Amino acid sequence: MAFTASPAIIRNPISKQNMVVCDMLDNTCRKKFSFRNKGIYKGQHNLRDHLTVTNVVSPSRVIAPPPPPEKRSETTGDHQHHVAWTSIPQERWEGELLVQGHIPLWLKGTYIRNGPGMWNIGDYNFRHLFDGYATLVGLHFEDGRLVAGHRQVESQAYQAAKKNQKICYREFSEVPKAENFLAYVGELANLFSGSSLTDNANTGVVKLGDGRVVCLTETQKGSIVIDPDTLETIGKFDYSDSLGGLIHSAHPIVTDNEFLTLIPDLVKPGYLVARMEPGSNERKVIGRVDCRGGTSPGWVHSFPVTEHYVIVPEMPLRYCAQNLLRAEPTPLYKFQWHPESKAFMHVMCKTSGKIVASVEVPLFVTFHFINAYEEEDEDGRVTAVIADCCEHNSNTDILDKLRLQNLRSFNGEDVLPDARVGRFRIPLDGSPYGTLDAALDPNEHGKGMDMCSINPNYLGLKYRYAYACGAQRPCNFPNTLTKIDLQSERAKNWYEEGAVPSEPFFVPRPGATKEDDGVVISIISEKNGEGYALVLDGSTFEEIARAKFPYGLPYGLHGCWVPKQ
Repeated sequence: MAFTASPAIIRNPISKQNMVVCDMLDNTCRKKFSFRNKGIYKGQHNLRDHLTVTNVVSPSRVIAPPPPPEKRSETTGDHQHHVAWTSIPQERWEGELLVQGHIPLWLKGTYIRNGPGMWNIGDYNFRHLFDGYATLVGLHFEDGRLVAGHRQVESQAYQAAKKNQKICYREFSEVPKAENFLAYVGELANLFSGSSLTDNANTGVVKLGDGRVVCLTETQKGSIVIDPDTLETIGKFDYSDSLGGLIHSAHPIVTDNEFLTLIPDLVKPGYLVARMEPGSNERKVIGRVDCRGGTSPGWVHSFPVTEHYVIVPEMPLRYCAQNLLRAEPTPLYKFQWHPESKAFMHVMCKTSGKIVASVEVPLFVTFHFINAYEEEDEDGRVTAVIADCCEHNSNTDILDKLRLQNLRSFNGEDVLPDARVGRFRIPLDGSPYGTLDAALDPNEHGKGMDMCSINPNYLGLKYRYAYACGAQRPCNFPNTLTKIDLQSERAKNWYEEGAVPSEPFFVPRPGATKEDDGVVISIISEKNGEGYALVLDGSTFEEIARAKFPYGLPYGLHGCWVPKQ
């Protein structure tokens, strides 16, 4: 995808009198840019005085026009849902957005965000945030311009639901409705084989070292290759090995050099740690960790690594076979809370697969690890591993708080469970216990903490900054963007009343020497049904640009950055 800058770039304060429209881009210079509908959308917004218009192009044709306002919202009675929790109004849209402010000229590439975006089939409404069919949003930055687009991931589950107008695969909390007992028995058989599990890849998206871009979720079959230029679905990502298993971590560790993942073993409770090389579809086992507590492995939505080690968390929120078999969801869905089974952290050598530490730690609940690094003594010897996560104070209530009914019924009460930056210290001297403490006062970020990112150049290394979603109370969901300074133990927060921001994604400036030299990208859903792309300065954490979408987009989960080649 590529832009060619127009001859003039004019930056003036925004007003009706001084909004400037530059020359139309030459179509022959835009051939590499693959979002097909390249009109410009000029959203209305009361901006701060310092924001400016930059790089505006003349309108061109938009193939898929925005829907009329009356079709935009789902309602319950007389209550209109926040756009963050409302299904996307159409399968796809692409167009160039009016940039209000200044996008750095060095920012060249595409931010792709994945997440659930369609929570109904026909008149049937899904129950949980994690049930929604995957919606990709692409933001392509080049020469200070921004072209955006979104489209659905064409998974088998989504295609079957569209065709049959009903749920056909097992989602996070949804189960296909059997027409009779024999159909129910057949569906159970399909569950054990894995064929009834969803491939709805609605959780994350990663760029592999070989350039392929893959959407992921908890099921292994839910690994789907997409075209980063068009967001079109290319096909299933088939693992060519024989490791088996039905599920894996939704958040593998992906760099230009490797792909690391955890594969829970539900039969003999434990985890396989596996590596996949760029250009390959074959995962190779590094080693295995046997669970120390419980009759099933703990949920491993994510895990951290250091320069030399893979850290395998064993959380007392454990997979539950009985809950998997139920036709109706339990409060903890596919899991069960087993505090008596205790919690553990295991440290495995990346090279040998040897377990160098396995310690009991305080009970914890986390979806997302932030980063980890090796702690050294004065002589440079590694004495411990430090692992940070978004920790929910060992409270499982957060899962049920993410039911759509709860998200859509906010009445001003402060119901978001508290969370913190949880810091594990795992000693490597043979000690049987590790520690878990707050890395900073949770009040710094409103006692809300999730959806984190860091400078990717500091993955597995000692770092200072993290970016996440925090809270401005009262709320029922994280509603701020926060920059965490782990050295000063302070936080800077961005907040806009009624807005629901998605994951703040950090993109470092090429050639930067400072950890926070870059930008933070987020997609904002507004309470008035609108939405926009937001760009913050990674250092000051102040807004430098925004661009309004033709209509508000639903909340999304995780993204990746595909730099322009």
